[in-house]
Amino acid sequence: MGMFSGRDGHTARRRFTGGVALRVLAAALVPAAAGLLPVAPAAAQSAQQVAFNIPAQDLNGAVLAFGQASGVSVFSDASKLRGRRSSPVVGTMTAQEGLGRLLAGTGLSYRFTGANRATIVDSSSAATGGAGQGETLDTVDVETAGNGTVGYVATRSTASTKTDTPLIQTPQSISVVTREELTDRAVQSLIDAVAYTPGVRTGQSGYDPRYDAFSIRGFDVTYTGIYRDGLRLPGANMSVFKIEPYNVDSVTVLRGPTSALYGLGSPGGLVDVTSKRPVDKEFGEIEGSVGSWNWLQGRFDVGGRLASDGSVLYRLTGVARDSGSPNTLGEGDNDMYSIAPAVTWLPNDSTRITFLGELQKSKTPASLPYYAWTGEGDTFSNGSSDYNATDQEQGRIGYALEHDFNDVFTFRQNLRYGAASTYVRYNGISEEDPNAGTASRYTGFVHDNINSFVVDNQLQAKFNTGAIEHKVLVGLDYSYLALNGGIGYGTASDIDLASGAPLGPVYDPPMNASRYRQKTNQTGIYVQEQANIDRWIVTLTGRQDFVTQRDNDLLSDTSEKTDDTAFTYRAGLTYQFDNGIAPYVSYSTNFAPNTGVDANNNSFDPTTSRQIEGGVKFAPQGFDGFFTASVFQIDQEDGLVTDENNPFYQVQTGKVRGRGFELEAVANLGAGLKVRGAYSYLDIENTGGDPETVGLKLSGNPEHSFSAWADYEFQPGTALAGLGIGAGVRYIGSSFGNSLNTIENSAATLVDAKISYELEHLGTRFKGWSMQLNATNLLDDDYITCDAGYCYKGQPRTLVAGLKYRW
Repeated sequence: MGMFSGRDGHTARRRFTGGVALRVLAAALVPAAAGLLPVAPAAAQSAQQVAFNIPAQDLNGAVLAFGQASGVSVFSDASKLRGRRSSPVVGTMTAQEGLGRLLAGTGLSYRFTGANRATIVDSSSAATGGAGQGETLDTVDVETAGNGTVGYVATRSTASTKTDTPLIQTPQSISVVTREELTDRAVQSLIDAVAYTPGVRTGQSGYDPRYDAFSIRGFDVTYTGIYRDGLRLPGANMSVFKIEPYNVDSVTVLRGPTSALYGLGSPGGLVDVTSKRPVDKEFGEIEGSVGSWNWLQGRFDVGGRLASDGSVLYRLTGVARDSGSPNTLGEGDNDMYSIAPAVTWLPNDSTRITFLGELQKSKTPASLPYYAWTGEGDTFSNGSSDYNATDQEQGRIGYALEHDFNDVFTFRQNLRYGAASTYVRYNGISEEDPNAGTASRYTGFVHDNINSFVVDNQLQAKFNTGAIEHKVLVGLDYSYLALNGGIGYGTASDIDLASGAPLGPVYDPPMNASRYRQKTNQTGIYVQEQANIDRWIVTLTGRQDFVTQRDNDLLSDTSEKTDDTAFTYRAGLTYQFDNGIAPYVSYSTNFAPNTGVDANNNSFDPTTSRQIEGGVKFAPQGFDGFFTASVFQIDQEDGLVTDENNPFYQVQTGKVRGRGFELEAVANLGAGLKVRGAYSYLDIENTGGDPETVGLKLSGNPEHSFSAWADYEFQPGTALAGLGIGAGVRYIGSSFGNSLNTIENSAATLVDAKISYELEHLGTRFKGWSMQLNATNLLDDDYITCDAGYCYKGQPRTLVAGLKYRW
C-alpha cells in the first residue's frame, strides 16, 4: 500500500491513412509551410479606431478594461497604480488617445514600445512632461492588462475553447489562479495552487508530496487531467510529471468533461498550467527561504531582451531545494532542482514563437504512514528511512507558434516532447522478533520510464456573416506515450526495534513481479464554432478520436492491442447582459479508453460520461471582480469494477452519478485588498455495478467544502505602509472512508496565514528587498483522512520564511 494508484454547423471531414510517422511528419511540416507563405503586413494597433466605454474607476481596473477593449498589452506596476483613479474614456478614438485620456490627472503617462505594447511611465519625475516621456515605473511584477489579468482577477483564458475568449463567454465553469495569488500564498505544489478553487478535492490520501494528485467534481484527474501550456502531461503507473509552481505564470481549473477539445480525459475536468513566458521588460528576482522540516530553498527569475530591437526575448527560472518531509516513515526528503529556460522570437508583427524547456530532478518519500481500517486498535505503518525514496528526473522541450495570415486566419501549433525516469524504493516490517529485539522487512522496487510527444495544430478564422460574428477553430492533434518499467519485491536487512536502525545494507530486488511495455497513440480531429449573435454566444464543439493502445507483458511474453474510436461533443449557450451578468447552459460528453481484458479475454469499451451544467457569471462594470455560480450533473457509464465471480479480473458495469452546486468569488477590492472565496456541494454515488455499493457514496468526497482567502497591503501614506497580511480558511466536510460507507471521516478546518513587508519603507537603501512568512495549517490541526479503506495523516503545521530581492 506504499505505492500510489489512481482512482477512480460547418464541418470538414477527411480520411486519414498511413502510420504514426506520417501523421507526425505532416504535423511537423505545417509551421515550415506557413513560413513560406506571404505575410500580410499588420496595421499598427495604436492607429486603429477603437470604441471605448470605460467609466472612471480604480486605475488598475481601468487599465484592464483598456487592454481588453484595445488589444494593447499595457506594462505597469499594479501596486503603484493602486489608490489612483482613472478618467473616463468614452467614444471612438485611437488607442493612444484612449490611454492618454485614461491617465489624465493621475500624474502618470505612457509610451508605446510596439504596435500593440505600451508602458506606463511616471511623468511627474521628468524634467519635461508629455505623453511618451518620463521615468518608467519600477516594475516589480509585470502586469499585462491585454491578457485580462490584474491582481487576483483574470477575465480571459484559452483553456475552455483553445481561443482567446473572455471567461464570461465560456459555457463552462472555470477558475484562474493568477501569479500574484500564487506568490501571496507561497504555493509549493500544484496541489497548493488549486486548494482554494471550487470542486477540487486535495489531500484525499492525506499529505503526499510525491504526486500532484487530486480530483475534480469527485473524479480523479491525476493521469489524464493535468495539462501544461494546453498540452496533456501524461502519467503512467508510478511516473507522473511533477510541476514546480515557481516556474508557472497561472493555473486554470476547467470543470466538467473536456473530451470535445482535448480527447481522452477525466469527466471531472482538467487543470492547465501556463509556464512563465518572456516579457519585453528587463527584470529579475532572487529569493532564499527557510522553514519547517529543515526547509532550505533558493529561487531566481530573470528575463528581458536578447535583441536590442525586442525581437528576441528570454526568461530563465530556477529552483534548488533541500528539505525534509513530514509524515514519513523515519526521515524523508522533499528535494527539488529545476531550471526552466524560455525564448520568444518575434520575426515580424504576424509571427510569434516561444520555445519552452525544463530540466528537473526531485526526491520525495516513496511510502507514507497509513493503516488499513479495522475499526479497533489501528496503528500507522512503520519502517526505516534507509530504503524509502521516490527519485525522479524529468525534462521537456517544445514550442508555441502563432502566425496571423491576415485579419481572418490565424494558425497555431503547440508541440512538446517530454521524458521522465522514476525510481521508487520502499520497505515495511513483515515480522517482529521481540526476543531478539529485531524485525524483518520486505522491500518494493519500481522503475518506470515514460516518453511523451504531443502536438496540437489549430487554424482559426474570425469573420462576420451579417450580424453574426464567427470564430471557427479547426484542429488536428496527436499524442504518443510510451511506458517501459517493472516491479520487484524482496527482503531487506533487519532493523533494531529499539532504535529503528537498520542492521545491514539494502539492495534493489530484481523485477520479479512485473515487466511491462505500454504504448498509446491518439489522433484527434476537432471543429469548434463560437458565434456571437447580438448578446447571445453559441459554442458548438465536436471531435473524433482514434486511440490505439498496446500492452506487452515481458515476463509472460504476451501482448494485447486495443483500438478505440469515439466522437464527443459540447453545446453551450450564453446570454450576456449589458450589466455584466451572463447566464449559460451547456451539455458535454467525455470518454476514456481502458486497458486489460475480462475473464473471457474480451477487451473493454471506453468509459463514457456526460454532463449537463447551468450557471451564471457576473463581471460587474466598474468593479474589479468576477463571480460565478453553477449546478451540474455528471453521469459516468461502463466503469471498471471487480468481477464478483473472479476477483482477479474486472467487469465493465460500473455507473456513477455526481450532482453538485458551486460558488466562486474573486475580486481586487482596491486600497490593497484582494479576496477569493469558494463553496462546493457534491453528491456523488454509485448507480450501477456491485450491488453492495449501489446507492452508496464514493469514498473520500465530502458533500460540503468551503474556502476563503484574503490579502491586504497597507497603502502608502499610512503608518504601516509596506506591511501585508493574508489569511485563509479551508473547510473540508465529513465524508465516507470506504466503498461500503461504514467509515466516516470527520470534518476538518484548516487555517493558513501570511505576513510580508516591503523593506523599501525602511529606507531607500533597501529598495527591491522584501520579506514574507507563510503558514499552512497554522493551528496544527491533527486530522486523518480515510479513503478506499485506508487511512492517512494530513499535513501538519508548516512554516516557510523568505527574503527576496527584485530589480
